[in-house]
Amino acid sequence: MRELTRAEEQIMHVLWELGAGFVKDIIEHLPDPKPAYNTVSTIVRILERKGFVSYHAYGKTHQYYPLVSKDEYKKHFLKRFVESYFGNSLGEMVSFFAEGRDLGLAELEELNHKIRDEIQKQRKLKDE
Repeated sequence: MRELTRAEEQIMHVLWELGAGFVKDIIEHLPDPKPAYNTVSTIVRILERKGFVSYHAYGKTHQYYPLVSKDEYKKHFLKRFVESYFGNSLGEMVSFFAEGRDLGLAELEELNHKIRDEIQKQRKLKDE
């Protein structure tokens, strides 16, 4: 899976939210200043070539819909991010944010709770 440009990602977020939409629908959900119709249309066609979206044709107009889910892309993006910046170590990434004071106490406690839950799940799977 290829990474998306910032503009492509912005349009994908709209399509993930809408489920499907025409170019005019996508433009309506983009922040101001709104890009030109032709700009959005070109980006959507690029996303189609990359395999991220497809469409239903209604005469000359197309209703676009995502082929890649937000979760699929998120997993791919985060995997590459962790590989590139943290030596493929989630622990290094968490330490980076924790030590940099980017995580507050409540967030650290929530993360700790999630980690403990995951440890319990994996222990149960191992014991089965």
